[in-house]
Amino acid sequence: MGILTVEQIVSIDGYAAEPDGGIGFMDAADVGNANDADQLEFLRGVDAILLGANTYRMFAAYWPTADPEVEAVAEPIDRLPKFVLSNTLTEAPWGDGSIEILSGDAASAVADLTQRYYRIVVWGSLSLTDALFEAGLVDELRLRVVPVLIGAGRSFSPAALGRRRVDLVRVVSHPSGHVGMTYRLEPTT
Repeated sequence: MGILTVEQIVSIDGYAAEPDGGIGFMDAADVGNANDADQLEFLRGVDAILLGANTYRMFAAYWPTADPEVEAVAEPIDRLPKFVLSNTLTEAPWGDGSIEILSGDAASAVADLTQRYYRIVVWGSLSLTDALFEAGLVDELRLRVVPVLIGAGRSFSPAALGRRRVDLVRVVSHPSGHVGMTYRLEPTT
């Protein structure tokens, strides 16, 4: 059985999206590629990437043509197997090729992927991660906190989640003010 990691970029006040759904707060605190070394270390252990449809669209518009000399994580993102969970997409172009579309409910899709891949990361994809949290399928949570307050927006976790125990595994701080935290989630009972 594989490990499912949800990674979210959040503001200091815990928001993964602005009230209008935008993510401009990520750029507002941009000070270069402050997290590249930490991300590259993490990606060495990742076997597959799972995205929701909206995050897939954002990624597909940028990452297939990103320059690895500028974006150090472009190479592993390009190389790793990628999947998009969507019940509406009929195709998922990625650069000169395409990636596999999974349909149905998140729990079934993840159950299948964790049989095929040991460590899977889900980036962004708030609706998808809501379903994964609610189903108790998230094993690890990585929060990349950018040094900015936005005051309101969309939390990175679903309101219906309730109380879940998490154990801090790792903290990395960067001179830029960015902080990376990794938590292991206790199994649901």
